[in-house]
Formats: sequence, C-alpha cells, structure tokens
Amino acid sequence: MTGLARRAALATLVALGLGGPALAQQAPATLVVARNMDVNSLDPHRGFCDTCQIVFDALYDTLVTIGPDNRTPVPRLATRWEASADLTRWTFHLDPRARFASGRAVEAADVAWSFRRLAATRASSSFLAGDIERIETPDAHTVTVHLKAANSEFIGIAAAPYMAVVDRVAAEAAGIRAEGEVAQDGGDRWFGENSAGSGPFTLARYRPNDELRLARNANYWRDAPAFAEVVIRQAAGAAVQGQLLASGGADIALQLDTETARALPRDRATVQVLPSPNFIYLAIAPGAPAAQGRFTPEVREAISLAVDRAAMIEFVLGGAGKPQASPIPNGFPGSAGLEVPGTDLARARQMLAAAGHGRGFDVDFTFPAINSYGADMSLVAQRLQQDLGRVGIRLRLQPATFPVWVQQMRAAQLPMTIGYYAPDYFGSAQYVNFFGIMEGTPWFTRAGGGNLPSIANGELRGLLTRALAAPEAEREAAFQAVARSMMGDRIILPLLSPDLVIAHRPGLQGVRYSTCCNLPLAEIRPR
Repeated sequence: MTGLARRAALATLVALGLGGPALAQQAPATLVVARNMDVNSLDPHRGFCDTCQIVFDALYDTLVTIGPDNRTPVPRLATRWEASADLTRWTFHLDPRARFASGRAVEAADVAWSFRRLAATRASSSFLAGDIERIETPDAHTVTVHLKAANSEFIGIAAAPYMAVVDRVAAEAAGIRAEGEVAQDGGDRWFGENSAGSGPFTLARYRPNDELRLARNANYWRDAPAFAEVVIRQAAGAAVQGQLLASGGADIALQLDTETARALPRDRATVQVLPSPNFIYLAIAPGAPAAQGRFTPEVREAISLAVDRAAMIEFVLGGAGKPQASPIPNGFPGSAGLEVPGTDLARARQMLAAAGHGRGFDVDFTFPAINSYGADMSLVAQRLQQDLGRVGIRLRLQPATFPVWVQQMRAAQLPMTIGYYAPDYFGSAQYVNFFGIMEGTPWFTRAGGGNLPSIANGELRGLLTRALAAPEAEREAAFQAVARSMMGDRIILPLLSPDLVIAHRPGLQGVRYSTCCNLPLAEIRPR
C-alpha cells in the first residue's frame, strides 16, 4: 500500500480513535488476534508457518520452551535434562503431573512416538528431528534421545513448536501413524478438526481464510490461561489489522508496519517496536526448469550487487528495519561481524555482460501477496523490480495467494521469488538445515538441486558438523564460517529484517514476542 491508499487508511485509523464507528467489543473471556493467517496445515508435524507456531504452542506442550530472554531454555514437560559430554545423548525427565486434554498422563512413549512421526512426515519441519538416531524410554517419565552426531543446539530444537508432543492413543485411534505410510494417514484432515495435546488450549474450530478458535483446556495441568477463548481472525494487511485494533474488533495486531502503528490512537493501543530476527529474502532457483540455465554463480552475484538494501528498507519499512548479511539472522551465533553485501551497478552490468546477458533478460516473478512482519511483500517485489531493472533483469511480477505460492515454490517451479522466515528456536543450525544448499534440505530441493546437483555446497555439511560440536568459546567463530559459506552460494539473499511491531489494547499484560513460539497466548492476561 502506498501513496493515497496508505494515507486514506491512516486517516481511517485516526477517525476511529476520535470516536468513529467501532465494532462491538468482544466479551472479556475472549482474546482476539488479528493477523494474515498463513496456515498450511494444523497437523503439528506437517504445518510450517508463523501462525502455526502460535497455534501449536497453544495446543501442544514441548519438552522445554524458551524463556522471556528469548535465548534460555526453561522447563515445560521436562522438569530437568542433561546432555552427555560429547553432546550426542540428551536425557529429559518428564513432570509426572502432565496430562493431555483427554485426561491421560503424558508418558515418555508419547514423546518418542511424536518425534518419530515428525521425522517420518518428511514435511518442511522434519529437519528438526533429522539428527535423531534412536529414542529410549527406560520408564514412563524418562526420555533419552540419541543423536547421529554432536549437537549443542538440541535443547533449543526441543523448544520448537513442531516438536509437539501428541497424545499417541488419541491420534492412533483416529488412524494417525508415526511410521510407515505417514503421508497417507489423514493427519491434515483430522488435525484440522481436532487437537491431541497437553497445552493450555484445545482446537475449537478452524475456518480457512476466516478464523481459528481455541478453547481453554479444561484438563490443563499447569496454571490455567486467563482467557476462555482465543480467536485468530483473518485480517490481510496492516491497515485492516490497525482498523480492527482501533475499533475494538481485535485485541492484538501482529503484522503492522511502523507507519500504521504510529497512527493508532494511544488510548486504544499500546505499541512495542523491537529489533527482530525475522527476515525477508530473495531466493534464486538455478535448477528450476524456468531458469533456463541463466542463474550461474556470476549472474547470482550480479543480482546481489544490483540490490540496494538500504533503499529497500526505507521504501518498504520507512526505515524501521535493518539489513542482514547472511541467512543466519542478526543476533544469532555466527552473525557478528559479517558485512552486508553492497550495491555496485556498474560491476553487476559487467558481470551480466560477461555471462552473455548484456541485454538482460525477463523473469516471471511469483511472490506471496501478503503482509509479513509488517512488510508488504508487494512493495518488496516492486522495489526488487526497480533495482534489478537498472541492470537489465526485467521482473514480470505475478502476485499469488499464499497456498499457490507455497505449492509452486516447493515444486521448484519458481526461478526467483521472495520469502520470509522466523526462528523456530534460538540456534543457528536451523537456518543451515533449511536454507543450506546441500542434499536433503528444503532449499536444495526448491532451488532445483534435483535437476542441477552441481549447485550443492560441498563444504557446508562439514562446517555445520564442526560448529555443532564446537566448545562454547569457539561456537561463534565456527558458525561464522558456516554463514560465510552460505553467503557465497548467493541462492538465499537476505533483503531486510523488519523491526517487530506488536500492538495491543492497553488492558493486556504479558504480550511478547518469542523466538520459538512467536506469541505465547497462555501468558497473556488482563491487567
């Protein structure tokens, strides 16, 4: 949204704050969150999205979670844990009080079943369980996870919402499997109507592109959440979310840009603006059939040189964001001291000419037409079109709905696109296992590695193995070597890291951002 449309939307917010028409207030027992839902599945071992993080954290417990400092693991299902000296064996001791919503006690066998199922789904989040070699359950309250190699970050991985512990008895009764033909077990359908967790809420109803309702878990084994019901309401765009918040139609808005947030009436909204590890990136798929062999290493470097990251932050975010050097985000191990790639149009043109593209070329550019972290992805695409056009690369912008974009991206049908990513836990290996161009990772497939195996980064897996086994004093330098190697591939090019804007009605407390869980709903209470 730009120009007149943006100013009109902001004027509407101001009018609402000065006594304009307002939606009926929700009952105090209901908490309403406005966001553009990007749900691809409510199966906790298949879903992979920002909204999924919020929902899975509310429906399911994990062994641990991340504390308010967004770095430190704290107990959840596990009261304590320990690792072997070589970091290949992690033992967790479960809280005997833990109960599923069904009333059945949470057992070690449920943890083992859930982790095996996550690995077996081979979904986008399966990489989190990819290093698990075997799981032992010596008694009902002890789980020992044996890893294939040393992994200092496994305790962080255990906090990811996709490591959800599911009631295996309830799931198996519905035909859900943990092994074998998991892809055919109907999990997408069943979990879209049911939940089987021990978290503070249960799934009440989900209507795609409309709303998702959660109900307080009557059998929750810890302190009950303050709200009897949480509604996540579909609201596309920052202006719509701002209007809902200002008018009383929503209690929390999560995807505002700073300009919209500044226009909110202060008697109706409390606004937090924080640095964020979330980022938006340009992805190049050299092996996609539509790429036609164009995206050689030299061409990818030219593309990077053509992007004016500082101008993009100003254009898309009004300056409320930061550049990011590598696919490992700011503040995570390995990010310190890395130089953000600069802009050099003359050099970019020379490199394209040397690669046989002196006249440039056209590219179909499909992207998700959504708001992500307060950034309008259409504005990101427009700025890229302008930047790359200066060196002769002509983007034909093709906005798409989120489901269409995801399907085409996963099938390696997009020669270039833009995407977004938020952390699933505090740790850097997740970015390597997701974005690293090595066989078996999601982005090796999406970049067309099956058609063009030569794009694989031959050193990356070894660098990651050494970083995960490194002593704490050496870990930053080891992950920095990983980050530099990924930067050299120039397949995932970070564009900007938007400042995080969280806005909520003044009568709430406990509203915060979490590096594992996005928005911990159970912590939110009325003042």
